[in-house]
Amino acid sequence: MSFFDVMKLSATGLSAQRIRINVISANLANANTTRGENGEPYRRKDVIFEQVLEGEMAGGVKVQDVIEDDKPFILKFEPGHPDADEEGYVRYPNVNPVEEMVNMLEAQRSYESNLTVLNTAKQLALRALEIGRA
Repeated sequence: MSFFDVMKLSATGLSAQRIRINVISANLANANTTRGENGEPYRRKDVIFEQVLEGEMAGGVKVQDVIEDDKPFILKFEPGHPDADEEGYVRYPNVNPVEEMVNMLEAQRSYESNLTVLNTAKQLALRALEIGRA
């Protein structure tokens, strides 16, 4: 495996984790959105990764899809809320902020690991060039 292969692998991981962090951020930002563009509460989204086994990025990872979570909405009794139904219940998004923060930390650590691998490969390449110079 060459230096460039390691850099490509790390780059695919960085790209995939960046998308995951963006999706988690959107989930957290919309944790209290009771009415979206379609009139429904925001539905939590999740990222599906796929291993790349062919082509130029062989061995990398990419985002296969961003899916919506089918968990039911959270019902809260708030009769004064403008989005309350006839019985006084408001449907809130199926986003658990604690779970999202744990996912965010995991994605952040994975991102940092890929960045460390990328920087190490870069340092190794520079050191190899210095050996040739001496």
